[in-house]
Amino acid sequence: MTGGREAPGALSASAGWDALDWQSIGREVLRLQMRIAKAEKEGRRGKVKSLQRLLLHSGSAKLWAVRRVVTNQGKRTPGVDGVLWKTSGERLHAVKSVGARGYRPQPLRRIYIPKKDGTRRPLGIPTMGDRAMQALHLLALNPVAEVRADPNSYGFRPCRSTADALAQCFIVFSKRNSPVTVFDADIRSCFDRISHEWLIANVPMDKAILRKWLAAGFIEGKVLFPTVEGTPQGGIISPVLANLTLDGLERVAKKAVSNRSLVNVVRYADDFVVTARTPELLTGRIIPAIVAFLAERGLELHPEKSRITTIKAGFDFLGVTVRKYGHKLLMKPSRKSVRAFLDSIRETIKAHVGRSTREMIGLLNPRIRGWANYYRGMVSSRIFNQVDDAIYGAMVQWMRRRHPRKTLKWLRMRYFRSDGSRQWILTASPGGPGGSGPCLDLFRASSLSIRRHVKVRADATAFDPDFQGYFRLRRWQREREAAAERARLRAMTSRSQPTRRTRPGHLAVAPGKA
Repeated sequence: MTGGREAPGALSASAGWDALDWQSIGREVLRLQMRIAKAEKEGRRGKVKSLQRLLLHSGSAKLWAVRRVVTNQGKRTPGVDGVLWKTSGERLHAVKSVGARGYRPQPLRRIYIPKKDGTRRPLGIPTMGDRAMQALHLLALNPVAEVRADPNSYGFRPCRSTADALAQCFIVFSKRNSPVTVFDADIRSCFDRISHEWLIANVPMDKAILRKWLAAGFIEGKVLFPTVEGTPQGGIISPVLANLTLDGLERVAKKAVSNRSLVNVVRYADDFVVTARTPELLTGRIIPAIVAFLAERGLELHPEKSRITTIKAGFDFLGVTVRKYGHKLLMKPSRKSVRAFLDSIRETIKAHVGRSTREMIGLLNPRIRGWANYYRGMVSSRIFNQVDDAIYGAMVQWMRRRHPRKTLKWLRMRYFRSDGSRQWILTASPGGPGGSGPCLDLFRASSLSIRRHVKVRADATAFDPDFQGYFRLRRWQREREAAAERARLRAMTSRSQPTRRTRPGHLAVAPGKA
């Protein structure tokens, strides 16, 4: 039920899961969330609690919560019970069970994923039922978290992204009178060390449910381990709990000094940068205030990953090197990020040496396109060309391993084509029955046009009615730009000409110039 009304599309088993009116369901959930955000903004805590209770019992919210669980990336990863919701009947039955009385979460299934520094990050995988319960409570908690959020916090928030955090860095450092001293900070094992006592005392949600989640423990090697601190990475609600824990850091940093004009904080999850006029202000006032703020929450700065530097020396933030040359600020893909990306591409090529050309290009193209899209708002043209050269070189080595006795002329005719002035386009022949279908070219990072990202307004939140039009306009502009980019790339490939025959000796150097 939703405020005394049946949820749109409700739980009719005859209608089926895919036949539900998801647009109406989403609007109903958003309407309740906006009411919660308005009450929180006005400081009406009693009203917030009653509206959160209304949403938690809403049929629309339960449908939306289950929908999130069965459509996200972890939908094929079961918890300790091995249960997945695959069929329409299983999903509709799950909706009816979400929020039932006597709820008791099951332990998490512990897995590990590799980190860039060679260590492994622990992840806790909840059961599908626990994920749905977390998603439901997250719908009620998110509006409150958005109202309380720091203006320049960009991680794990609706309608915000890493691109917004990096655009804020550009705004902070691009001016002639910008601050020159920077504290590049990182929190040690943020998710794993947050104080349970602080969360229970300060997170505005059902305390009994929160206690159960925090004390659920995890299973590793068929052994149950208790959890005495932290919120497990892998839980749907964990990022918002971490954001609520760190919200207020920006205010504390600015309050530590009298002149706040040159104190800026840009935060993405547990990575953040703080600016100041001098190093003495950082070490004497701002950093001690931040340390005390974190200690109250059971957290501490990572001594090896936190450092004081200057904008002239530069620093890396979210995979981007931010550095000023004279009065000119340049933001480029970091060397570490470029190296890690090319290493992963080379590993993919080596691991799939037996694949066909079309399969190989199909594996590489989404990764190259995704990486290039992330950095297309930076000063990336030269690095994109270098990345293309390195990938082409790795692909030439792949060809030579596949055909060690073939001549360079044969390799040229087999794998490359020309298109007007564009030479050495690595391509796969048409696929499908009888060789039908279009050719598939290896995506070139340098084919993307560089486009500066327009940062989201600091005061804009997804649950404020006054900003609904603003976010719709931003979505429309992004879709229009994406459509124009797709049309431009299609036009580049549609002007194809027959492959030219060239001297075989060119193969040794030409792909590096593509």
